[in-house]
Amino acid sequence: MDQESQKTRNDACDFAVDIGLYSNIFLALLKTIVGIVGHSAALLADGINSTSDFIYYVAVKIFVKLSRLPPDDEHPYGHSQLETIAALVVGAFIITTGVAIFWESVDRGFHLYKEGAEKSGVSIYALWTALFTIALKIGLAIKTRGIGAMTRNPVVTALAKDHVNDIMASASAAVGITLALLGYGWVDPLAGAVVSLFILKTGIGILKESAMELMDTVPGKELDEEIRAALAGVEGVKAVEEVHAHRFGPHFTVNIKFCVDGDLPVSRGDKIATLAEKTLYEKFHHIRKVYTHYHPDRR
Repeated sequence: MDQESQKTRNDACDFAVDIGLYSNIFLALLKTIVGIVGHSAALLADGINSTSDFIYYVAVKIFVKLSRLPPDDEHPYGHSQLETIAALVVGAFIITTGVAIFWESVDRGFHLYKEGAEKSGVSIYALWTALFTIALKIGLAIKTRGIGAMTRNPVVTALAKDHVNDIMASASAAVGITLALLGYGWVDPLAGAVVSLFILKTGIGILKESAMELMDTVPGKELDEEIRAALAGVEGVKAVEEVHAHRFGPHFTVNIKFCVDGDLPVSRGDKIATLAEKTLYEKFHHIRKVYTHYHPDRR
């Protein structure tokens, strides 16, 4: 990836993080205030979620900046994997928030049931706030998902999933608020608990995907087949025995073992290996480094 392409990627990632950060600051204040004043447990739960979002967005912003540090003696492949670690941070924050919201909602629902309240006094402004949040988050989810696909940045992809999570959470809050306005006050804290389940599900999914990336669960079957197909067209490569890859941020480092004619001189084998490397660099722009090992075909 050349410097211009890297700058374009960095700018796009920064935009995705910044627009999410500033949006969540605004939504955290709006939903928390309206949730308290409008007596809506579901909207208040959603406001707490946005407050948590703001906190981990700050952490993500720091990790994203650190991931761009150049390689050094201790990190010869660079610091790109900090992007995946940032995605783990996102998942951990989301799970913590989900647990807190679930507990608060259940506790409020229990007290409401115990006191025998029939009306919650939820304000119509709480409903309008939830609907506004849904509209804003739909726009953010579409934009952030596009940036995540373009940059192959795991933390941006995680943020896009969290925006979708927020859409579902706000939709649950809107349903709860609507029913509370119709006189079913017990539904509002129940909706808050439903919000927390959406949050938990998203957090667990992000943690799982990020952990698998850090454990080098790559390449997937599709990438493995694409690499083998590309090498099959390289003159002199008799068979590809192994393909191993390690992810470093948006890039891969690939280790390949293949067979050549055993009667060829070493210099010819070296030329075949060089051609194999060149082929992969040209076909897969996200592959940064290729290591090859060849030996005589024993078939």
